[in-house]
Amino acid sequence: MLQIAPMVDWTNSPFRLMMRLLLPKAKLFTEMIVPQAIIRHAQRYLSYYPLENPLVLQLGGSDSYDLLKAARIAQDMGYQEINLNLGCPSERVQAGQFGACLMTQKSLVLECLSHLKAHLDIPVTAKTRIGVDEHDSYEFFEDFVDGLYSTGIDELVVHARKAWLKGLNPKQNRTIPPIQYDYVHRIKEKYPKLPMIINGDLKTIEQMQTQLEYVDGVMLGRLACDNPMLIQAFHQTIYPSIKVLNREEAINEYFSIIAQENFSKHSLSIYLKPLFNLYHGTIDAKRWRQVLQNAIKCKSMTSILENWQRVI
Repeated sequence: MLQIAPMVDWTNSPFRLMMRLLLPKAKLFTEMIVPQAIIRHAQRYLSYYPLENPLVLQLGGSDSYDLLKAARIAQDMGYQEINLNLGCPSERVQAGQFGACLMTQKSLVLECLSHLKAHLDIPVTAKTRIGVDEHDSYEFFEDFVDGLYSTGIDELVVHARKAWLKGLNPKQNRTIPPIQYDYVHRIKEKYPKLPMIINGDLKTIEQMQTQLEYVDGVMLGRLACDNPMLIQAFHQTIYPSIKVLNREEAINEYFSIIAQENFSKHSLSIYLKPLFNLYHGTIDAKRWRQVLQNAIKCKSMTSILENWQRVI
């Protein structure tokens, strides 16, 4: 199983559309969204292209009633899964009492997940770290997952490193705490029937394939932004019978779909952002990025639509 991680300022609807064009079988996630944003402005935060499904809404919160209210809105809008964020370490998230800080408030987490499971018709899942601050032993992680399992969650995604809530920013928290895949492998052995997805520092196809020997799937984040065609190559190794579009076919289809809304839903930079690294590692990469940058600078989508095939 292949999943594209929820990423702030990245996994908006245009980005997810491009991922779906490149990765037909991948599970896609929204950015983490707080329930009140959805309750007040559902269309603004939850609108999506039909092609994006299967699509997961990731919620960040700790009020079980608000979480359920937002989740029901998403369910009614066609979302196919609700995921609770238990891994984000940012200070803003901590101030709102959600994300990784909830790993030290297990009873509250279990209340939220149980409430969602009891009242929704779609799967409820969670994404967590293996620990937080000084709570980084396997025993702590195992006890936390024991609780999650007791709620009946349908899948568990684990970023296989702990989070430091003080002293590291979110970017540093993605690299400085050491990766410990063995924690995830061990907990999968304990709960073989619980679908388990591993996340963190997977940069090559060989690394991804190795993890599939221990868990049910991999979640990839920054790699999807930096080198999406490498992920497509991995997609083809696990779904060899599924036809995929090449770069040019994907770009053409992407422009065709977004043109139907007259490029009015998002800014030009958001529409073009998913395209920047499609030619990563090729001789056309620099020239392609320059063309996109010039289009953003000139605020002109027309030049891209008319001339993009001549660039490569």
